[in-house]
Order: sequence, then structure tokens, then C-alpha cells
Amino acid sequence: MLIGEYIHTIDEKNRMSLPVKFRKEMGKKIIITPGLDSCLFIFTMKEWTKVSKRLSDTDSDLSFLKSDQRSFNRFMFGRAVDVEVDSIGRILIPDFLKDRINLKDSAAIIGVQDRLEIWNEKKWSEYKEVVEKQADQLAEKLGNEGK
Repeated sequence: MLIGEYIHTIDEKNRMSLPVKFRKEMGKKIIITPGLDSCLFIFTMKEWTKVSKRLSDTDSDLSFLKSDQRSFNRFMFGRAVDVEVDSIGRILIPDFLKDRINLKDSAAIIGVQDRLEIWNEKKWSEYKEVVEKQADQLAEKLGNEGK
């Protein structure tokens, strides 16, 4: 399980080290894709296969006929990249993904159970502050959904 919060620098070549705690679990090849809430998602190859299946799995083999599904799949798959993790645990973040979330010289790397998220450090701090204030209400709402 991927958990925890880390701040790492991004070098002049757009390389960032994965936290040591995550390297073994992530493997030597990962997928980076646009995420939600102004972040990037990082998936292991195994998890990406599961996500891909879930995104294309509907009641019909003709899921491409549904406009919302086409749009979201284009968002997730169209800008996804497979990235090699180098021998010292660094990954290269492509400019178009780096620019999407306004990454500069550091990033917050968040373990979220089955994926990592990369955030602009300032944006992560702001997001975290908002969510922390709502945590009790969110828990209550999620607890009542199963009833």
C-alpha cells in the first residue's frame, strides 16, 4: 500500500527522485497521467492495467459510443506516458505534464493507496488545508453512503 507525503526537488532536466519507501513497490517502469484535482497520477504497470480495464469496462463492448467515457478516456490515456525509473530511483516528468500542474523546482509526492500523486507543493498545501477543515463532515458523509 502506498501511503505518506514527501517533498522532493525537481532538477534542471525535469528529473525527480521517487521516495525510497515507494521505489521497490513501483518497479522499474511506471505510468504518469493527468490526475484529478490539479495533480498527476503515477501508477505501477500492474495497477495501470487494472485502471485501464475499469475505464473501458462497461455493459457493452461499445463503450466508445458514450461521449462522457470517450472524453474521460482521452483525458487519461491520451496524455499518459510510460516512464523508466533509473538506477538511482529518478523519473523524468515530461514538460507537458509538468506544465499542466505548474511544477517548478519541487513537488509533493503523496501515496494514495494504489497510486502516487504529484502535486505542485503550494497547491498541495492549500488543498490539504481545505480538506483538513472538512475531514469530519467528509467522514460523516462517506459513513452514511452505505446506509
